[in-house]
Amino acid sequence: MSGQQIASEEALEEVLGTPMEFVRGKVVSELNEAMRDFIAMAPLVFVATVDEDGLPDVSPKGDPAGFVEVAGDTILLIPERPGNRLTFGFRNILRNGCIGLIFVAPHQRETLRVKGRASLHHDPEVQARMQVNGKPALLHTRVEVTECFFHCGKALIRSHLWQPGEWPEKARPVAARGFGSMMQTDEASVIQTETLLDKAYKDELY
Repeated sequence: MSGQQIASEEALEEVLGTPMEFVRGKVVSELNEAMRDFIAMAPLVFVATVDEDGLPDVSPKGDPAGFVEVAGDTILLIPERPGNRLTFGFRNILRNGCIGLIFVAPHQRETLRVKGRASLHHDPEVQARMQVNGKPALLHTRVEVTECFFHCGKALIRSHLWQPGEWPEKARPVAARGFGSMMQTDEASVIQTETLLDKAYKDELY
């Protein structure tokens, strides 16, 4: 049993309470100087999109710190690098356009959350200035910001993300066991997949 379902905003507020007014006031429609500085420090952003049926998808994007370009108070440009070519998020943008971002920066307890409308662009001049290791971006996502705010650091504090002393002992990567249509259980298949992944990470990063 999962307990009594919370099915209304009133019931939700009975459990969690309501935000204080100063917390409501942190949500703004334009990027301020502190937000720009945070984006300049961030080497990682999680990108959420929604398909035509309302189903969400989240994809991480990472590069050297500051890889997301701030092109104005309400405009962000996100470069794309070689990947698995499934393009779930990009197809969602073409069909829907809603986007959500969470920026993460090392040693920063808070994260930066952004909502907006996204579109895809192929502009060689823009992608050339987004180059890494001499290789330009493949395309870029243009985000028109409609809402942005700093999220408090409790989640990262609880997770001990920036506290190596609290991390568990290093374990063998588990993803190689889950690639393909079935769970790989034999050691030879797992090792082969790990080898292919390592090669891709070495040769196809940019």
